Amino acid sequence: MIIGDVVIEAGVYVGPLASLRADFGGIRVKKNANIQDNCIIHGFPNHVVVVEEYGHIGHAAILHGCIVRKNALVGMNSVILDLAEVGENSIIGANSTVKAKMIIPPNVMALGSPTKVIRELEEKELAWKAHGTQQYIDLTKRCLHSLKEVEPLTMDAGERLTHKQFNAQHHIKSEL
Repeated sequence: MIIGDVVIEAGVYVGPLASLRADFGGIRVKKNANIQDNCIIHGFPNHVVVVEEYGHIGHAAILHGCIVRKNALVGMNSVILDLAEVGENSIIGANSTVKAKMIIPPNVMALGSPTKVIRELEEKELAWKAHGTQQYIDLTKRCLHSLKEVEPLTMDAGERLTHKQFNAQHHIKSEL
């Protein structure tokens, strides 16, 4: 769901059930970022929530009135609160809570609730993050080329093919 003053740039993936609510403050999602399934991004009065280029927001993360800098990753189920900032190339571990106004420096691993900086990231970790983000860039391209609008169902299940009938008609054999 997208509500209000939301700008989504080219190459961005927004997953199913994500909610981008800019009814109190704006939201800007920059080029090639990804907002995964069940994420919530909510504006903060007189501030703009920003996910910069190549930002990677994991499943069910909540961003509220914050900034996620270029190439940063917010782990699954993490919460980034008002006026906090996640530094460029940093990784926030899953299930972490970044407190309001907290500044996470660039190039670090931070995790916990409340979040603490653990250490600087190694090159192999930055490469791992870049690979994960590239997967979502590729997914975005694939979706743009293959997704299509469908017609709603207009008959009860008894009047249309079941998956077993469909498989039989198309010679698809189940592995189960």
